[in-house]
Amino acid sequence: MLSNRRSHCLFGMVLLFVILAAAFSASAQTSPAPPPTPSPTPTLEHEFFKNIWRDQKAIWTSPFHLERKDAKWAIPAGVGFMALVTTDRITGDEIGEADRQVAMSRHISNLGSIYSLAAGAGSFYLIGRAKNNDRARETGLLSAEAIIDSVIVEGVLKGVTQRGRPLDGRERSEFFDGGSSFPSGHSTQTWAVATVIANEYRDRPAVQIAAYGVATAVSVARFTGHKHYLSDVVAGSAMGWGIGRYVYHAHHRSSLTDSVTKSKWPEIMPEYNRAARQYGVALTWNF
Repeated sequence: MLSNRRSHCLFGMVLLFVILAAAFSASAQTSPAPPPTPSPTPTLEHEFFKNIWRDQKAIWTSPFHLERKDAKWAIPAGVGFMALVTTDRITGDEIGEADRQVAMSRHISNLGSIYSLAAGAGSFYLIGRAKNNDRARETGLLSAEAIIDSVIVEGVLKGVTQRGRPLDGRERSEFFDGGSSFPSGHSTQTWAVATVIANEYRDRPAVQIAAYGVATAVSVARFTGHKHYLSDVVAGSAMGWGIGRYVYHAHHRSSLTDSVTKSKWPEIMPEYNRAARQYGVALTWNF
């Protein structure tokens, strides 16, 4: 009886989560740009905490904005995710037989810690302020906002689902059992930041590849390091992607995109100073 009750509760929670993440990410695509106003636009710094409040409101109310057309991908996503949950013990036991990758996985996981991500966001912001680079500055601010949003959402879901971690013993993988495995916080936070960076630097394929590559590596490492089940990682990655996408589309200043140089490659220009008899080549790359 208890097992059936947990199964039904689990199905409801997972389906709610999938709908939440999917609707949330979908709303990012349709977020209208704010209408122009005659008064000066407040800075992102000034609106930082207000934007976090608005983000949370959008996240938790997103299921109520689903449309019928969303069912064609929301239902398959929910079924597929449930399949992952039901096979977690099998995949977890298989990866658990290989211990050689554990140490390396834990080192890679550190890239997705809140301290590393906060340091990265702070670096973008400080460099942007120092170099008068508005895009880097905005990247830092929106990355920090995405981190905070991720921590709040994942914290609530962890507290509700209370899933045991792979190394929690015989009752591992059980939901509502006092654990903190679902979803993967590292995956959620890393994908949120990576998505912000990738959207900010759409004209830099190398930056996008690096951002998503690190996020993927961290997510895989959380699984191979025996810290989470595969479904935890997939859920966290999807949710982080949705959060990052929403934060960018909701708060990105379009004027920055218009002012960015569209060249993807470094520019090489000759330099010549006849008076000083100096000759050379200047290499510039608008990052």
